[in-house]
Amino acid sequence: MKFNLVHTESNARAGILETDHGVIETPIFMPVGTQGTVKAVEQRELIELGAQIILGNTYHLYLRPGMDVMKSMGGLHKFMNWKKTILTDSGGYQVFSLSDLRKITQDGVTFKSHLDGSSHFFTPESVVGIQRAIGSDIMMVLDECPPYPCDEEYARKSNELTVKWAKLCQKALNDSAPLYGHNQSLFGIVQGGVYQHLRQQSAEALVNLDFEGYAIGGLAVGEPAEMMYDLIEFTTQFLPKEKPRYLMGVGTPENLLESIERGIDMFDCVMPTRNGRNGMLFTRNGRINIKNAKWKTDDTSVDGDFESYTNKNFSKGYLRHLFQVNEILGLQLASIHNLSFYLWLMREARVQILENGFRKWKKEILEKLAVQI
Repeated sequence: MKFNLVHTESNARAGILETDHGVIETPIFMPVGTQGTVKAVEQRELIELGAQIILGNTYHLYLRPGMDVMKSMGGLHKFMNWKKTILTDSGGYQVFSLSDLRKITQDGVTFKSHLDGSSHFFTPESVVGIQRAIGSDIMMVLDECPPYPCDEEYARKSNELTVKWAKLCQKALNDSAPLYGHNQSLFGIVQGGVYQHLRQQSAEALVNLDFEGYAIGGLAVGEPAEMMYDLIEFTTQFLPKEKPRYLMGVGTPENLLESIERGIDMFDCVMPTRNGRNGMLFTRNGRINIKNAKWKTDDTSVDGDFESYTNKNFSKGYLRHLFQVNEILGLQLASIHNLSFYLWLMREARVQILENGFRKWKKEILEKLAVQI
């Protein structure tokens, strides 16, 4: 993996990330393909939208279809016919969200499947092995995501465990080899809860291990947005400028732009597709609840002349009708539109950074995005 920082405007960054499966222009949003598919959006459509990288979920793919199937099918790229880059999380967040179904030890975490209650054990080593079997271009270390709120002592012990596991993941990476003929990179994950000194300790320990990229985890878990922004701004100063920075599981368009200004390069979130399936559409002038009765006979597009397939071809009235009659096409078109918007937002942010106009543009567009149409 290669990363080249092309230009900065204050802390906002425009870069080029290269893997064996392609070139990614940052800042970038990664559509979430939890179970080997981005919900309601076909791979061909993702390509047409301009998606350069997608995210797969280690926990869910481990349970279904399982690693025997994954290996026999030649890895996730081949299995789902996706020729571009894939990032997989470690499954840690999903496991730790099963608070009543898991037990954490120094060696790993025992958990019960949310599907059938069967017992499983994730270790740092096994999680790297699973991601080797998936064949993702970018793999994540196993970490513990502390809850919000949690006391400082819990966050400290949790962070110590995350750093310990990061070392074991790195060793497992070095002691193994890719299965499908392409290189795989490993990112560390900075934790530490809402405590700045713990975030600093976490970042410095991981930087000393020299990962190929760094994620910031454990945010957008209930803390106020301003606290999240402060922690991002604080943490990025301890991460190397020459390596990519990934903010995990975030978030709204506003979250993305504020985080770009604070030095983040990569994002993922289910929000564009999940909100789309529930009838919430993002536009350049605010949010639309397409289920509202006021759109019943509206023959205009969702977002003016916005270049998206949904926007160019279907009216608000038609989209509302699809939701009213529970047609699957409504979920598909809304998801496509929202992903188009998120990917456009990242491309436009990159252009503005390259032209040194990001901060001015961000202020103007945030005022529009806050509107409920």
